[in-house]
Order: sequence, then C-alpha cells, then structure tokens
Amino acid sequence: MNDTVLNNLIPFLANAKSPYHAVAQQCKRLQAADCHRLSEAQTWTLQAGEGYYLTRNDSALIAFRVPKSAPRRFMMTASHSDSPVLKLKDAPELPASNGMKRLNVEVYGGALLAPWFDRPLGVAGRLVVRTEQGVETRLVDCGEDLALIPSLAIHFDRKANLGHEIKAQSELLPVYGMEGAPELLAIAARAAGVQQADILAHDLVLYNAQAPRLWGAEKEFLSAAKLDDLACAHASLEGFLAAEESDSIPVHVVFDNEEIGSSTMQGASATFLRDTLCRIAAGLGWEEPDYLAALSESFLLSVDNAHAAHPNRTECADPVTRPRVNGGVVLKFSGAQRYATDAVSAAIVRRAGECANVPLQTFVNHSDYPGGTTLGNLSVQQVAVRTADVGIAQLAMHSPYETCGSRDVKHLAALCRTLYSAALTETAPGAYELRV
Repeated sequence: MNDTVLNNLIPFLANAKSPYHAVAQQCKRLQAADCHRLSEAQTWTLQAGEGYYLTRNDSALIAFRVPKSAPRRFMMTASHSDSPVLKLKDAPELPASNGMKRLNVEVYGGALLAPWFDRPLGVAGRLVVRTEQGVETRLVDCGEDLALIPSLAIHFDRKANLGHEIKAQSELLPVYGMEGAPELLAIAARAAGVQQADILAHDLVLYNAQAPRLWGAEKEFLSAAKLDDLACAHASLEGFLAAEESDSIPVHVVFDNEEIGSSTMQGASATFLRDTLCRIAAGLGWEEPDYLAALSESFLLSVDNAHAAHPNRTECADPVTRPRVNGGVVLKFSGAQRYATDAVSAAIVRRAGECANVPLQTFVNHSDYPGGTTLGNLSVQQVAVRTADVGIAQLAMHSPYETCGSRDVKHLAALCRTLYSAALTETAPGAYELRV
C-alpha cells in the first residue's frame, strides 16, 4: 500500500483544483471500488458487505462500508476539502486598468498572501447552469495559466522587504488579459461546454498552477498546493479502501469550510455526519439505545495537518515538543481543547500506531502562539465519541505552495487503515480494549 499511497496522491493534488474537484475525484475512486452512491433525498437500503458514499453541496463527502458480520460501532476519520484561497466574487471582473483586465477576488480563510504574487494562477470551481432538465451544477477548470498577480517593483516601495500590509481589494487583483479579451464567465462557459447566458451562479477560486513536486537529496519532501488538508483526505481514503473487515463500520468523512469556521451545512459543525450515522443505524434496524451504545464504543480520528518546527524559526515552536517533517504522524494536544485529544484518545492512537508500526510524534502550541483549531471538537458537538486530532507535519501552512514529508503520507494512511480495521471495546467503566 505504501508506494500506491504516494503514487496516487500526486495526481490527486494536481487535479484537486477546488473543493468540488477534490470531492469529485474521491467519488471516482469510490466508484472504482464498487461503492454505491446514495442521495440524502432518497430512502436508503443497505446491504451487508457493501460500500456506500454520499456528498453534500458537491464539496463534502461521507463514505462507509457495512460489515458482513453484525456491526457494533463506527470507526471514523474526518478531514476537509477546502484550503485558504482567493475566491472570485459574484461580479468577477473589475474595469480595465492601463489596458489590462483584472479579476475581483476576496480572501477565503487565513491565507498567507505574499506567496500568491508573481506565479501563474488558474480559475476553477463549479457553475450552476440552466438546462432543459432544470438547474444543474458543472465542474469547470478555465485553465492553469490564466492569471497572475504582479508585485510592485522594489523601486516604488524601498521598504517592501521590511514588511508590508497587503490590501486585498487594491493589491491582490489578478491580471488575466488585455482590454478586449473575453469575459471571465465567457471563458468559464466555453470550458464547461455551456452557454454564458445559461450561467445562473458560480463558485470559482484561483488556484496555484505549479505542479506538485517531490524534491530533496532523496526525494524526501513533497511540495504542492492544498496539502492542508488534501494530503490527509487522501491518506484517509487510502486507509478506508485498504481496511480489513471487522465488526466496526468504517466511515471516511471529508467536510468543507474548515478554513472559515465550519459553520455551513457541509461543515463539521453541521449535522451531515450525525444525519448519516443515524440513517446507517436505521438501515441496520437499530433502535435509538442501540445507536447510543454504538457511539460509546466508536472513535473519530480528526486528520488535519500540523505545524512542523520551522528550521529557520525554531523559536516559534514549543521548547520541547517540536514535530519534524518525516518524523511520523503528529498527535495534537491543547490544554484549551483547540484539539480534541485527551489522555484516553491519545492512548488509543498510540496503541494503533504500535499495531501499524507507524511512528508518532506530538504537537503542542508554543504558549505565546495559540494556533488554530480543527475538526475534532466541532464534530463531537454533533456526534459525541472519543476523538483524537492528528496530522502530517508540514511547513508553510496556508501558503499556496506547502511542504511536507513524502514518508509521512504513507504513515498516516497506514494508521487510518489500522483504525478502520479495528474494534474498540469498553471492557469496564474507564477501561478500553483496541483489537486490530
């Protein structure tokens, strides 16, 4: 499985040009694995031994498999499909300036803005179009080399290297053509094979067109756009597809909108996971007490990338706990519960790591840098299960080109596979057994 994980990741990252493209790619993998697509608008009939998946808003995904033996619990992972990007506004163009056409964008998520300058950018996402059958969504990629945000020459800002606050509405505007070039929506319509007049709405983002790349003395580093969090979403799916049969129901979850707080119907704060688990329980003939009992022995691994200690800025890391690239899966702790890991869930992950022969390391924030949050504590507000937050150690988080260790992707996939194949049993109050 190890070589396959990395070989599958690079084209996935290259083609995941928006959350909608990322989810569509995962759907194709699930279809190829004979998983059946479900709709939230229909009644489900579930069969033992079969795999299923469903999407919400085209940008969130849940896949699960019904064991052949009588299932007792859920073993779950949760990642997210979105990354900090530049999003096109509903009116995506600005008046030409000095003969050049520009795009009207806003910042989505906590993006590191400086690296967006002076690199080729594409435009991708989805269009909502009028058809004879009604209103439909269409994936679209307008091309990799469509736009660029030019820097201001150093001659006009001699203090640029001393620090500069970037004004998104005036400075972060991509140039995409000379005056007289086609409208952006005309380009999008042509790429999607529809008429511009039939476009009713759009969700379009700018993406970094630079290809994913393995590099380093032994190709031990991987750099790509959207490693946070598509590397984790990919590793989770690889683990799901490779998992062995047990009496646990493996559940692979990819939420959207984590970078802006998850408070959408497809985010971790919404009912998507809870709704799906309840419908699985109903499909298996469980009563509510059966479902609640299953939750008590269920487990959620929240997988979202972690900060590696920066080699040039080690003072930003905790003095003792300093995750390193290619050092293994990172188990994340926070006294303020920004991460959901506690002693019990950490012990379960460490036991799984031993069984999978996967190295683990620990992350805690430097006390003067509180850091961000992730999916774990949001998900458990809807589905109260034991939860741990883990991730892959990376550099340049929230940059349009991020870096992680090529070995760590394999480590995470192996850990996910082991947990998906495991059974967690509460043998006595406060006592747990993890069977792999």
